[in-house]
Amino acid sequence: MIKIDLNDTFKATSVSKDLKRFTFNSELLDKSIVELHVLINEHPDKLLPGVFNLAFGPIGTNGEIDDKIKLRHKNGNKVFSTVLFYAITFLEDNIEESYSIGIDGSNEVRAYLYHRMFISNHDHLSDTILTVGVDWYVKLLRNGMDIERDDEDNPLFKPRPEPFDLDRKPNDLYRYYLFTLNN
Repeated sequence: MIKIDLNDTFKATSVSKDLKRFTFNSELLDKSIVELHVLINEHPDKLLPGVFNLAFGPIGTNGEIDDKIKLRHKNGNKVFSTVLFYAITFLEDNIEESYSIGIDGSNEVRAYLYHRMFISNHDHLSDTILTVGVDWYVKLLRNGMDIERDDEDNPLFKPRPEPFDLDRKPNDLYRYYLFTLNN
């Protein structure tokens, strides 16, 4: 289980001026060091205005962040705390915009990990962030299912954000997790 502590984070090795990119180093169980990259990009879907997608991981062979790699961090809690800390810093720096940050579980295991992370840290984080779950829409797109679209290739359904259900069962995971500052 991931325990978030926003006071116990890795120091960033680089941070962009707009806070959309940063890097930090994490030690793995084999004692090697991996440089992790975090990218906060505006979500491309017009149905999710003001939402920024968060991706993190090492740079893969294609030059992009590899968010599917399996890494065994010595301190996974500190890794997730660091990513969340800088994401919250981005939101605070853009507070007048009322942005949200979304995390997509790129597979069922990661979706479950994020689901459990938000549940187990809810009490601790609820003064800082408000978490929202978005149903089914991202999974349909991720799985490449054929869905009905309009003339501009937009899905004919809308994402269905809802307050995060702490009692929701793991077999009914959200497919996208949004959080915003709890003002």
